[in-house]
Amino acid sequence: MLDAFLRDVVSHDWHFQHDVGRPFAETGAELSARFPEHAGLIALWGPRFNDTLPGMLPGMRAIVEALDARAVPLFAITNFSAEFWPPFAAREADVFRRFRDIVVSGAERLVKPDPAIYALALRRFGLAGPDALFVDDRAENVAGAEAAGLRGHLFRDAAALRAELEELGLL
Repeated sequence: MLDAFLRDVVSHDWHFQHDVGRPFAETGAELSARFPEHAGLIALWGPRFNDTLPGMLPGMRAIVEALDARAVPLFAITNFSAEFWPPFAAREADVFRRFRDIVVSGAERLVKPDPAIYALALRRFGLAGPDALFVDDRAENVAGAEAAGLRGHLFRDAAALRAELEELGLL
């Protein structure tokens, strides 16, 4: 039953609206109207969304800490709801406080891999594309970043990323 609810009701496509900037109050009301038998569970989904997230990819915390220890400027672009981001960022504050700036898709109403989000990030971060290494675990996001002029790294595992960072003289 839970698998069907997650797949068919609070689906990835429905949730992606939050990453684009739609508030949960709107999307939840619309979804509850479509699935009135699940209205109670839908109402619980928003406040509990961050509980469903596992945290950082394996090995990334140590890499971020090592880069920060070497004073490498850290920036981020995330597809995330503007309203769900603050509690998630607070939960992972030991990592995210190391970043100089973070572009949150829901706040900007732009999502990866739209070229506009990379252009916005580069302007905001004061970087030129070739000066930035964009790391993501989704191939389409890396391709979008590369098309926008950034160097891309498709995250498969921490060892491969660490090797590239060492090759670039960042670690």
